Amino acid sequence: MHPAITYIQEKRDSFVEELKAFLRIPSVSTKSEHTGDVQKAAEWLTAEMRAIGLEHVQILPTAGHPVVYADWLHAPGKPTALIYGHYDVQPPEPLDLWITGPFEPTVRNGELYARGAVDDKGQVFMHLKALEAHLKTQGALPVNVKLLIEGEEEIGSPNLDPFLLKRLDLIGADVVVISDTAMMAKGVPGITHGLRGLVYFQIDVEGTKSDLHSGGFGGAVINPAFALAQILAQLKDRNGRITIPGFYDEVRKLSAEERRAMGRLPFSEKKFQKDLGAPALFGEKGFTTLERLWARPTLEVNGLVSGFIGEGAKTVLPARAMAKVSMRLVPDQDPAKIARLFTQHVKRLCPKTVRLKVTEISGRGMPWLAPTDHPATQAMARAIQKGFGKQPVFTRTGGTIPVVATFTRLLKVPSLLMGIGLPNENAHAPNEKLDLDNLHHGMLSAAHLWNELADTKLIRS
Repeated sequence: MHPAITYIQEKRDSFVEELKAFLRIPSVSTKSEHTGDVQKAAEWLTAEMRAIGLEHVQILPTAGHPVVYADWLHAPGKPTALIYGHYDVQPPEPLDLWITGPFEPTVRNGELYARGAVDDKGQVFMHLKALEAHLKTQGALPVNVKLLIEGEEEIGSPNLDPFLLKRLDLIGADVVVISDTAMMAKGVPGITHGLRGLVYFQIDVEGTKSDLHSGGFGGAVINPAFALAQILAQLKDRNGRITIPGFYDEVRKLSAEERRAMGRLPFSEKKFQKDLGAPALFGEKGFTTLERLWARPTLEVNGLVSGFIGEGAKTVLPARAMAKVSMRLVPDQDPAKIARLFTQHVKRLCPKTVRLKVTEISGRGMPWLAPTDHPATQAMARAIQKGFGKQPVFTRTGGTIPVVATFTRLLKVPSLLMGIGLPNENAHAPNEKLDLDNLHHGMLSAAHLWNELADTKLIRS
């Protein structure tokens, strides 16, 4: 057995305790009151990187939260891998739905509960420990490695592209490795080769200059809550198809073979529905649930606020209403075009009796789809087979990781997405958790990956 593998097995329990320290830091990037905590998380990472033997460790400023960088470049003639991840986390609200505190890591039934456990601190930690295993037992890595861990992924990475453009000298690599995705199910390890893109908007509708008495003024002016509800209701038809003119024009159709491949995956719609606790599944007609999740675009209302929402009654005619709306995009859709079409359509739907403001917020994400037969991808498949004891499946995901398309565009090298999350691990929701068996097997797979890549010939385009 390779010494690095033995090292990971021997330190399985102590690694969990180390991860807890990382998870206790409330590095919520979207809230200004946590700016200091985001910095603390970056400092925790740099200390850990130095301790395991990485070099050139530094916290690099951006226009927002910083990027953490480190490398080890002493394997001449071997490929260079760039590991990307993020150390920022989602807000934990609503707090009353957490069984234990979001920043009080707790193990229950073989699962580690905390905000950031699976998205993405646990998966970043997985790679750090795999590198540590090689460095502490061999004094070297089989390949050259660079790490780029950012602090703004959860707000759309608004400052990462400008940073990367300025520091192309820093990030040059033969392959990019990212772990910020999920497996289909426990016992079904996978490699993600497709992501949806993203655009995100806020719609504000304003009627009067202040809230009014609904008895004294109801019937004389429009209610902004109704106006906004009518706009939102017209963005989709009753079958779930988006009504924005031109929205589907560039959507790449699934081939017959792609549909067959998805149909062969171990996915049960009945179990999926039961796990969600949904009365029924719903979506665009003519497609399976997996096809809708992975290869069809969507439009969703993420938040909706107006009027009085406190306990009890208050007869108010609200002055304002607000909604947040996101659209997930698929290959060949252009986020800039979709943003323009959405704005135009909402303006057409808005009645003249209210004032409208449509604001694009957060960063855009391009859809991404990669082939599965690249030598680097096959090296990862062999590593996962050794780490989990099972052959991985190739999947897509409905989520968005904007930097994947950025790396493809800037570096023109393959990106390998090996996630160890599970669909029910509540990323972005209360009671986020990480399966500790998957963490352990993920570390083993990551350790095997460097050996596999060392024997793989990669040619940059």
